[in-house]
Amino acid sequence: MIAWEQLDTDTRAAVAALLRQHPDFERWQARGKGTDQDLTAFLEASTWPDDIRKDQRFYTAGDEQPTPTLAGFPDMERRLNWHYVDRPLNRGGDLQSSPGTIDRQLGALAQTLASRKAKPSERAYALPWIIHLVADAHQPLHAASRYGRDGRSDNGGNALAIINPYNSRHPSMSLHRYWDDLPGPPWLRNSRLEDAVRRLTERYSPPASSGTPTQWLDESWRIAREHAYPPGDESVPTIGAEFHDRALEIANRRVIAAGYRLADLLQRLLR
Repeated sequence: MIAWEQLDTDTRAAVAALLRQHPDFERWQARGKGTDQDLTAFLEASTWPDDIRKDQRFYTAGDEQPTPTLAGFPDMERRLNWHYVDRPLNRGGDLQSSPGTIDRQLGALAQTLASRKAKPSERAYALPWIIHLVADAHQPLHAASRYGRDGRSDNGGNALAIINPYNSRHPSMSLHRYWDDLPGPPWLRNSRLEDAVRRLTERYSPPASSGTPTQWLDESWRIAREHAYPPGDESVPTIGAEFHDRALEIANRRVIAAGYRLADLLQRLLR
């Protein structure tokens, strides 16, 4: 929504026209239940790459057999490795290379979206991924991991369990999920979402520069190195008040930056 509010009229129209060609456009309308179909599609498309993780029409490569390719899709693969890249926070030893490819996919998808030669269905498929991956690139633990002495990654904090006393329903979670949840719950819709966006945009300024996907990931890596992991050497750390307040401030600033940068990117690609 932060990005949508920054888009000029022509870019909004171009975005809306592409999303109307996406095979899941009607599903987004049913789920979002908004009065503005174009805004609803944009908002629901932003979480679509995560939503398909539980969608039986799709499959996870290496774990499941491919599912039938439905009309409008290039294939039905969930592309889990597009969401991140595990850049090591600690050097030394024989580190495993990251299976994540967000650094490459953002560039490839941007080329597809901007291409006059690409099919409408290809551009409509690329757009939700771009919306989503711009946000992922601004989440510190989508760009960094700690590696053990054996060279294995903690998968961006997914393998590190924490105790989060600030979530009464799910106090036990991974560090990665903790950071994912900080900007707000995924069920925010309509007036609650509008209120959250208003509070954020009133409190935080736009980023100093639009930057590039490489710069966004570099920023996230540096933040992860300094701030993403709780202090101490407990095997299951508990999130403290000072750490939580700082993490929440970082997450808010990152989601603001992602919104403004997404708007700028879409306006450049669809100009």
